[in-house]
Amino acid sequence: MPSNPDQSPAMPTSLRVAPAFASLVAALSVSLLAGTVQAHAAGQAQTAQEWQAAIASPLRTDDDRKADAKRKPAEFLSFAQVKPGMKVLDISAGGGSTAALLAAAVGSKGEVWAQNAKQNAKLDARQVPNLHPLVAGFDNPVPPGAPALDLITINMSYHDIVNTPADREAMNKRLYAALKPGGKLVIIDNAAKKGSGLSATKTLHRIDEDSVVQEVTRAGFKLDTSSGYLRAPSDPREQPFFEMKGAPDDKFALRFVK
Repeated sequence: MPSNPDQSPAMPTSLRVAPAFASLVAALSVSLLAGTVQAHAAGQAQTAQEWQAAIASPLRTDDDRKADAKRKPAEFLSFAQVKPGMKVLDISAGGGSTAALLAAAVGSKGEVWAQNAKQNAKLDARQVPNLHPLVAGFDNPVPPGAPALDLITINMSYHDIVNTPADREAMNKRLYAALKPGGKLVIIDNAAKKGSGLSATKTLHRIDEDSVVQEVTRAGFKLDTSSGYLRAPSDPREQPFFEMKGAPDDKFALRFVK
């Protein structure tokens, strides 16, 4: 009992320390959060610098750069989440403009296979150590003996594949099997009117975005996200993209995940 009956008992030491301890924990949490945010921002800045270095790479030709204003390579690399060391397959690579950009972005520890259904002299002429031209049908476009892939891209060509006798169901299943768990498939193409299905692939060289999603997800892919970085709402989608006479043409960008 206290000597003074009006004096309250002393507060236990553990209770007196508790508020100070809680403040310390809160301060440490704020500090850790700030450090995490700063590290994330620094990582994003470094990645953006790597993409800009890839865009400026001497592996790309002057002809490659002529299309940059329309194709927006920085946004493409960001959307495809390209990182150094990746193993990538570019489907229907043509002369290799996209493949060369990817080869520059994945660096010397990464590899890019550039598939075409027939040999392409412009692609073959590229002297890029980590870029491998591949002649294979669309039914089975995966390079034999390749490691599990991180990324597959089909840039402006899915509608062209529709216009071939290729079995797209078989193709999409093989692409799914070729990717690592969590691997990505990025498809960019010329947008047709919603609901038009595959009806404009030959006449307008456009394809309905929903039709692509339906075909690809049937193979097991999940739609991860889409991007509007190539969208052009002013495009009535009634002409082939190459007859737009300089007017913006509408394109969609889809990213699927295994």
